[in-house]
Amino acid sequence: MATSTTLPLSTNKTLSSSFTSSSFIAKPSQLFLHGRRSQSFKVSCNANNSGEHDKNLDAVDRRNVLLGLGGLYGAANVAPLAIASPIPPPDLKSCSKAHINETEEVSYSCCPPKPEDMDSVPYYKFPSMTKLRIRPPAHAADEEYIAKYQLATSRMRELDKDPFDPLGFKQQANIHCAYCNGAYKVGGKELQVHFSWLFFPFHRWYLYFYERILGSLIGDPTFGLPYWNWDHPKGMRLPPMFDREGSSLYDEKRNQSHRNGTIIDLGHFGDEVQTTQLQMMTNNLTLMYRQMITNAPCPLLFFGAPYPLGTDPSPGMGTIENIPHTPVHIWTGDNPRQPHGENMGNFYSAGLDPVFYCHHANVDRMWSEWKATGGKRRDLSNKDWLNSEFFFYDENRNPYKVKVRDCLDTKKMGYDYAPMPTPWRNFKPIRKTTTGKVNTASLPPASKVFPLAKLDRAISFSINRPASSRTQQEKNEQEEMLTFNKIQYDDRQYVRFDVFLNVDKTVNADELDKAEFAGSYTSLPHVHGDNTTHVTSVTLQLAITELLEDIGLEDEDTIAVTLIPKKGGEGISIEGAEINLVDC
Repeated sequence: MATSTTLPLSTNKTLSSSFTSSSFIAKPSQLFLHGRRSQSFKVSCNANNSGEHDKNLDAVDRRNVLLGLGGLYGAANVAPLAIASPIPPPDLKSCSKAHINETEEVSYSCCPPKPEDMDSVPYYKFPSMTKLRIRPPAHAADEEYIAKYQLATSRMRELDKDPFDPLGFKQQANIHCAYCNGAYKVGGKELQVHFSWLFFPFHRWYLYFYERILGSLIGDPTFGLPYWNWDHPKGMRLPPMFDREGSSLYDEKRNQSHRNGTIIDLGHFGDEVQTTQLQMMTNNLTLMYRQMITNAPCPLLFFGAPYPLGTDPSPGMGTIENIPHTPVHIWTGDNPRQPHGENMGNFYSAGLDPVFYCHHANVDRMWSEWKATGGKRRDLSNKDWLNSEFFFYDENRNPYKVKVRDCLDTKKMGYDYAPMPTPWRNFKPIRKTTTGKVNTASLPPASKVFPLAKLDRAISFSINRPASSRTQQEKNEQEEMLTFNKIQYDDRQYVRFDVFLNVDKTVNADELDKAEFAGSYTSLPHVHGDNTTHVTSVTLQLAITELLEDIGLEDEDTIAVTLIPKKGGEGISIEGAEINLVDC
């Protein structure tokens, strides 16, 4: 039976004096924090910095760079948008149990404390500031910073003594659970902030309030979250501050084989790649280049597919959400020991691991770094995106609605990122597997291969291009896209496959630093409550204009494409493949 707790909307503007540092001399287990409340909540318990670019890397040998430094879900469908409306903030009155899969519900309520009158909740206005909060790279943080971060997180965990405190650690983690595991509905459909153009702005706002709450708990409004610098070789490990047992930043539910300085695989999907540390770092930088540069020349390719009100959830990921965002979740989660990859390996539980916020800080940093790359890389101007809304509590327990349009400039939001070199900018794959052009006449044409019932083995095929020998002006006006239509698979499974051009199926797919590597598609299990068939249907688009130049195939009318299944291929079917020209 549903229960509720009632207290009026918050009017206090500061946290109680009980949050002073003297209250935390005892061990965390001995502490109890409860901020003084002059109000309360009605709770339903139903069920950048553009970055410093390393300009000297061009002249440095790539292997020496690595040693010295220590996909698109093509996702977005760039078809014209239908007339629609922006996603509104979720209706908290209808918040219900979140679900892990079709038979299992999350064992607790992920719904937030609910204001008595949601209609009266105001829009958030940024407070005045005198100094930007600077987010540092986690691997370079000093002990003073780490101690401050540990203290702030410990104090947030203590707030869990009151399960309805919106500032508590579990309530903060529940934000992700509610928005991502089906607790909310909008327009009669399940709300999902992943797999679409809402991915970047939702998580930016989420981290913004989380960061301000941490700062308020230690009386430091300048405190900035660290970012997991996995796009730089020195940061391609679980940050040491999160690997200290007994610390408030430690989480038991992590893959134990990925601790103690293990190099991360930014393309990880459950199976370990047997290769050297150097090759793994090389693969990581190659993936970063492909996802940030090659496959993201257009805004929708980077942000993800349009998701206006009335659209079915999960219309398509952007490049960074696809890789490395999702593989980092899988790599960190305790897949061998937990039934659903908890904590980081599943949406509902990811926020229970403090490293989640560090991971997403770097995801957020990629938004700024991508725009700094230039070309047509800029924020979307579509009003349905700009006016989409979310709901959060601030550090004073006041509820607010926020709009996407207000989170486009991190400095206006009061924070920036400490600069780090971005070696992936200069890591365009230059090593070729083949010399010249693969004999396309020896390969079956796409029309004979598709529809493909299952991708249970590597396949190669030839495919015709709509135009060859295009001028630079033509390339600037239209991007050449390799499109895979109606990719279908069971959304309860992990999925990944890689795409190569101008190679055959004997290519070594564990070495991605090849000019012929076009990108990958990945998917984390994301069951929807209203999807009774559990079959997801997506379109994968890979931008190949730059790729064809690098391989030397600009003048060819027909090219070779090879698909390499990495995970779950036996359950993947593809209706068709084509190459077309698309306006960015």
